Amino acid sequence: MEILLQIVLLIVGFVILIKGADWLIDGASSVASNFKVSKLLIGLTIIAFGTGAPELAVSFSSLINGSTDILIGNVIGSNIINILLLIGIAAIIRPIRIKRETVSKELPLLLLISTALIVLILDLYLSEAAINTFTRADSIICLLFFGIFLYYLIAMARRNRRASQGTKEIEPPKYKLGKSFVFVVVGLVGVVGGSQLVVNSASFIASAIGISERIISLTIIALGTSLPELVTTITAAKKDECDLLVGNIVGSNIFNICIVLALPVLFAGTITPDHFEIIDIVMLILAPLLLCIFAGRHQKISRAEGVIMLVLFTLYYGYIIYGALA
Repeated sequence: MEILLQIVLLIVGFVILIKGADWLIDGASSVASNFKVSKLLIGLTIIAFGTGAPELAVSFSSLINGSTDILIGNVIGSNIINILLLIGIAAIIRPIRIKRETVSKELPLLLLISTALIVLILDLYLSEAAINTFTRADSIICLLFFGIFLYYLIAMARRNRRASQGTKEIEPPKYKLGKSFVFVVVGLVGVVGGSQLVVNSASFIASAIGISERIISLTIIALGTSLPELVTTITAAKKDECDLLVGNIVGSNIFNICIVLALPVLFAGTITPDHFEIIDIVMLILAPLLLCIFAGRHQKISRAEGVIMLVLFTLYYGYIIYGALA
């Protein structure tokens, strides 16, 4: 009976989390429009950070509950899902055009930050001492990379503001500034409250039925907290808003590594994940590398390349599920 209750709470938590994220995104986007910020910048910042809020809330909740595997798995799983599943689906709906500047600057920055994370955690798998830790010093390095990303965004905002002067590129805000801030606050409350329910219920279910937190975090939690990105990506693909779509994915993945993982560790100190495999790390770097290769070929992601991404995603998660059931 208790496990049925926890399943209900898990579903309720996801509903609250996703609806809260929707309100947060709507409010934040409207705030950005009130301040006349371009769509590309909205995708990289407001939408990306807003849809990343569930992952951040889950990460803090995971540390509070001592579930460090959920913290790591949430970031790894979400970043893989964002690229292979979300961009794969979007490309099948409509081929994704990617600007030359994005190919030459933003995608390589994402690949660099993903590689830096792998370098920081390689000792989890290669160290003979087998000391599985992600330290406060590692988190500071990730936050420094986020500082570089913010500097890039500030420079982009200045360029966009100069380019948009005298044009009508910026859409009018959906809400007035005051109402926009209300949506942001209410959305944040929903995201934090919903994520607490998700982590508590998922941890209970994992221990009750004998499934490791690695599997739960890489599947249920990672997929659930990526739903805001999924909804945003599908909507952007249907409306042919390629800048918003790509900006959302790139910004979300950078946010996941530099903030969702690093910020909780900065406050809590060293964490010790125990149940991750080298395949998880390989996929974490393969996904952005594949995105860079596809985008660099002809500045778009074709339907065929979207299918390749979905096949790779299916094989990886099939391996995970098979390993859990074997």
